[in-house]
Amino acid sequence: MTDLIVCTALGMEARAVARGLRPRPDLGSDHPRVRVVRIGMGPDRAARAAALLPPAAALAVTGFGGALHDGLRPGDVLVATEVRSGDRVWPCPSAPLLAGELVRAGLPARTGPLVTSPRIVTGRARHALAREGAYAVDMESAPLAAAAGARPFAAVRVIVDTPDAPLLNLATMGGAVAARRTLARIGPVLARWAAATGPRRVLLASPRSFCAGVERAIEIVERALDRFGAPVYVRKQIVHNIHVVRDLERRGAVFVDDLAEVPEGSITVFSAHGVAPAVREEAARRGLRVVDATCPLVAKVHAEARRFAARGDLVVLIGHAGHEEVEGVLGEVPGAGVLVEDEAGVAGLRPGRGVAYLTQTTLAADEAGRVSAAIRRRFPDAEGPRGDDICYATTNRQHAVRAVAAEADLVLVVGSANSSNALRLTEVAARFGHDGAPLARLVDGPGDVALDWLRGARTVGLTAGASTPGAMVDAVVAALGGLGPLEVEELRVTEENVEFTLPKEVRP
Repeated sequence: MTDLIVCTALGMEARAVARGLRPRPDLGSDHPRVRVVRIGMGPDRAARAAALLPPAAALAVTGFGGALHDGLRPGDVLVATEVRSGDRVWPCPSAPLLAGELVRAGLPARTGPLVTSPRIVTGRARHALAREGAYAVDMESAPLAAAAGARPFAAVRVIVDTPDAPLLNLATMGGAVAARRTLARIGPVLARWAAATGPRRVLLASPRSFCAGVERAIEIVERALDRFGAPVYVRKQIVHNIHVVRDLERRGAVFVDDLAEVPEGSITVFSAHGVAPAVREEAARRGLRVVDATCPLVAKVHAEARRFAARGDLVVLIGHAGHEEVEGVLGEVPGAGVLVEDEAGVAGLRPGRGVAYLTQTTLAADEAGRVSAAIRRRFPDAEGPRGDDICYATTNRQHAVRAVAAEADLVLVVGSANSSNALRLTEVAARFGHDGAPLARLVDGPGDVALDWLRGARTVGLTAGASTPGAMVDAVVAALGGLGPLEVEELRVTEENVEFTLPKEVRP
């Protein structure tokens, strides 16, 4: 059976795609068997051709298309999230994976609904389809989507005409030449997509995603917007996740790096990572109306730092330079605090007084344990925190990802690159896999998942940092489901029932 059939309407499209489908030496015998088939133009010809297609593991249709969405321009590539025809809709769940791979190949790809029309669409009809939410139009994809059945299916169109540049136009025809070159570059990506298809198992680590401190911080901004109205200013990212930040920006939150950017007297939220006293003093001088979203577990570390410094100790903070939590804690003890990032840093300590140590709340437990042990070896009288500084959510998620990694060929950690806890989850997954370490990768969403990672990965572990919305995990699962049959299993290591109260400024 052929691994992939790629259908095109026109001979020029078929020849362009075939040129890009030369075997890849790096795939060796794993290179998918791909057949390019010209099916003719229009839904009737596409339907007749679809009925005669030989068996294949996956089916794709590509070629030229017309833009309906204002954001699409000639040369852009649309990967269909769904194909529409009349009142029928065929979902294409693997679209984010395919679009992400096209972007990494240097192509201007995006995702959106594709509608199949029995005729060339112009004028008012084109605007009507755009109002229904369709991004682009073609004449062949729907019959092929119907023929695909349960097999993985993809529809990829290179835009050659737009509402402002109609199809029957000399300039548009010239753009078709460039579109042919783009089609040749799409071919190898479709081959990688086909190589990634097949049945697989997804192991969901639990707990994962939002912790109580993150939920509290986000709710504080949402309640501040409801109570005081937009804009509400937030110093730094409220939590380290770009999807959370963009969602709150759409609601009226304004994120700033410095309080100097905030108009005097404005509502200002301090992020979950905490701030130094100097920041609070600046806010008071400028008359800012502050709502503090500092996580209570971070506030505990601040209090411990003040306690140790007040008795004259050198306060050693185990953490990572540049992280906002670290800057806030060290700001509590100017002249009395020092940052240590690893065991090597312990050797450089020259206290001449008592030593106390604290830990950034989002570190990997084993990493922090090694550094704190080195501190105690060098300074036997060193005192640590009254309770573990690493927060319960960080610890629970690390235990869960270790359990998942033991069974997985690939572990995907969903989270933003500036999220300390998500980075630590990725490191833990890489250290604790079976047969050595599994491939562990940090991704912000399904578009970041490289198709080559999935080739041969039949068990995929999946987790998310404490600042990652659960919807992003769901999006990754849905995208993987577009590559073939999916068995989803949750591996739970503990239950979480922690709740934190809201600050008085935003309580109901």
